[in-house]
Amino acid sequence: MFGKPEFDAVAFGAHPDDLEICCGGTLAKLTRKGYRVAMITLTRAELGTRGNSDTRAQEFAEAARILGVEEHRMLDIPDGRVRATHENILKVVREIRRLRPRVVFTHHWMARHPDHEHGSQLVREAVFFAGLKKIDTGQEPWRPYKLIFFANRFEFTPSFVVDITDTFEQKMRAVRAYRSQFHGDDMERYGTDQTAISHPAFLDHIEVRARQYGIYIGVKYAEPFFVREALAIDDPVALFDERSYYTIP
Repeated sequence: MFGKPEFDAVAFGAHPDDLEICCGGTLAKLTRKGYRVAMITLTRAELGTRGNSDTRAQEFAEAARILGVEEHRMLDIPDGRVRATHENILKVVREIRRLRPRVVFTHHWMARHPDHEHGSQLVREAVFFAGLKKIDTGQEPWRPYKLIFFANRFEFTPSFVVDITDTFEQKMRAVRAYRSQFHGDDMERYGTDQTAISHPAFLDHIEVRARQYGIYIGVKYAEPFFVREALAIDDPVALFDERSYYTIP
């Protein structure tokens, strides 16, 4: 639509560390395959209990480097006030039109954090409106081929699951790049206030979730995704091979 894509995938998260937690293994896998991938956070996480926005920006840059993405960027939507306003929609539309991705990843709308819930709606509306030529941003319109939702805390029945066994450790290195947020030897320098994700068990929870979805497809680690539309398959026979059949001991 309206020319050729530039990037293969762009992932939008509400805060720095959301993408790494929710779909970091898949983003790393895509970069290994040679795809052009970008990561964008809607906010600078200035309301975060631990650290500050400057620290989070440095950690985000390091995590993006670890995952191997081509570009990372932080928008200036106020933390705690992520809403699908006209102004915010245009901010996301500009990024979609600038990067022209084939697919966009963002939060599923079932979420504990309000910014994740509202961010899902914001990105969904921006993906649609980016394709309308009468919305003038000084850029050519572009509508991604598909919007893909990743899981937050709450589970859903996935449309598909991605094997991240080969990139799971890379994902976890990117998560641990957020030294201000997650349990580690140097946590005390960022204050003693505890959060849900600073608890020592949280990193284990990430692994447990990845193992859970890995079981579903017969691999060690996996990440779940959801699309709202039916997936078109031209050749069901070619889609499935011996990897589709497995038994659990």
